[in-house]
Amino acid sequence: MAMRFPVLRLIWVFLMGLRVEMLADAQEEHTAIPLPSYHYGAKIEVSCLNRSIDTGEHISNERNELEYVPFPVCNETGKPLELMYGIEEELNCTIPVITDPFFHLLEFYIHNDAPLSCRIPSRPPPSVQLAEQPSPPTEYVPLIFALAGTLQLSHLHISTHLNILLHSTPKHHLHHHDSGVIDSGAAYSTSPLSHTTGPAALTKKLVIGDPLPLQFSVRWFPTPALPRENGKVEWAGIGGHFYVSTAFYCLVSAGAGASVVTVWFWGVVLPKRLRARAKGMGANTPLGYGVGNGWGMGKRD
Repeated sequence: MAMRFPVLRLIWVFLMGLRVEMLADAQEEHTAIPLPSYHYGAKIEVSCLNRSIDTGEHISNERNELEYVPFPVCNETGKPLELMYGIEEELNCTIPVITDPFFHLLEFYIHNDAPLSCRIPSRPPPSVQLAEQPSPPTEYVPLIFALAGTLQLSHLHISTHLNILLHSTPKHHLHHHDSGVIDSGAAYSTSPLSHTTGPAALTKKLVIGDPLPLQFSVRWFPTPALPRENGKVEWAGIGGHFYVSTAFYCLVSAGAGASVVTVWFWGVVLPKRLRARAKGMGANTPLGYGVGNGWGMGKRD
């Protein structure tokens, strides 16, 4: 009996400690706020790494952290470049004046001495925050602009059209105009040699003081995987690409196929089946195939 009470006491202390831990976990789970996600059409700010115009090296702040500055202001909106979650569009961004420092940075970007390294937040900032809990740190997704062109002694040629491909994190179910979180992205120039091999309108001869008209083709994908035409994965972006012309083409194709099948059945299949059936039954058919006492020909007296 002397050994029984200490053992029961230890069991009681263990159970009480387990209960307190479970209550703490439940309270923490109850008070925790889930991380936010982008809604369809939400604006996404683009910021780029600040670089030195002399060497192209990145610039750090007083805390020895990489310093990011907003993308150059677009003349169309009066604000730095912004993307909208899930919206596929052709976006124009004209930089009004290319200053001398920015011209030298473009030389670094085009010559690939330093990339145009930008970033976008993977999630929007939280709209609700508890007073006793610090706000979660902002996580960024790198968005590197592979800006292409050719350098000359007094000017440069730069490709003014760029593709921007953005991927969202995978989800259990996908719907049009769905919300989500950004997984990755990339941007690259197209037809950088068009001033020598194709239409010169795709590139811009640029000197200090000129405007720079940039055109972006923005496309979204709901997973990190790229779509494949010959494989199992096919996707037309978050917004989808099902137009009226697609429905009209499907209806016309279905009608044409049904017409061909109908003509072939009545003109080929049905006559063959009727002749085969009549041959098997002899003359006792309404069509009168064969000679005998059937319906086709009467017997002479």
